[in-house]
Amino acid sequence: MGKSVPQCLGHLDLRKSVVGLATGAGAIYLLYKAIKAGLKCKPPLCTASPICIARLAIERERHGRDSGELRRLLNSLECKQDEYVRSMILHSITRCVYLLEAEASACTADDIMLVGDMLDDKDNSVKIQALNALKAFSGIRKFRLKIQEHSIKVLELISTIWDTELHVAGLRLLNNLPLPDYVHPQLRRVMPALMEIVQSDYILAQVQALRLLSYLAQKNDLLYDILNCQVHSNFLNLFQSTQPGSLLFEVLVFAERLSEGLNAPHYRTVKWHYNEQSLHAALFGDESRLADRLLALVIHPEEEVQIQACKVIVSLQCPQDLGPRQSSCQSSHSYFKSGE
Repeated sequence: MGKSVPQCLGHLDLRKSVVGLATGAGAIYLLYKAIKAGLKCKPPLCTASPICIARLAIERERHGRDSGELRRLLNSLECKQDEYVRSMILHSITRCVYLLEAEASACTADDIMLVGDMLDDKDNSVKIQALNALKAFSGIRKFRLKIQEHSIKVLELISTIWDTELHVAGLRLLNNLPLPDYVHPQLRRVMPALMEIVQSDYILAQVQALRLLSYLAQKNDLLYDILNCQVHSNFLNLFQSTQPGSLLFEVLVFAERLSEGLNAPHYRTVKWHYNEQSLHAALFGDESRLADRLLALVIHPEEEVQIQACKVIVSLQCPQDLGPRQSSCQSSHSYFKSGE
């Protein structure tokens, strides 16, 4: 202080050599101090970064105490926020449920209802994140019945909003829940929408829709509704060998479930009538080319697809315990020539 500029420059010249010698060691020391400080520094608990959530999970495992992060997120969801903030909060809740098992299990039915209320949000991104959060909570057994109460709402969203991400999120949730019988009337109403998703070009949604339909095909009171559902004229393109293996496997499982249902004695005792462009006509009608597609898939590169194609072929053959109905069964199920 109080020195002129020339005096300051003189001092700098005098110390120039000393600073030069100390630069290497000093830089290393400062770098060490910076790294040490960085390691000790902890981000605020409210951050939504994956690193922070992982840190909380590790801390809980080490010290056996509640981080409080999930509770803070749920409390913040009750406050008025814009769409983006609500979406991010729900996204963070989903991660917390997967990573902080003890904290997630300590949640209540009111918390599930709070997340479920977000399904009525006007913003689709909020709906999608709410579906993902409910899917995370559905992994905890005690919440499944409460989450089931939202099944009809989820089906409504899937059938009225054409958004592939929403379809995937909603169908994943439904596939993780046992659907109660009181949902069946709504399932009948949304069956055309589910079939449209199956015939879309978005593989993730197609796979999830097929999984749900394969499950529903095993329900006696829904089988006819599925088989009589109208499909596009090129429905059998789903069985082309050029389709992704994951999609082929699921559509083959679906075909097997349908074939098993058709061959069930209680179903065969009724004379059913199907629409001309129904799923039944596409797969099992007189003009169907399903047999050709199946034979081509028997030599598919993926073994999982090969095996499932063989299972469908076997299921299409007439069951041996139908007694006097054997002859009629043989005529209606002549998918494969004797040589094939």
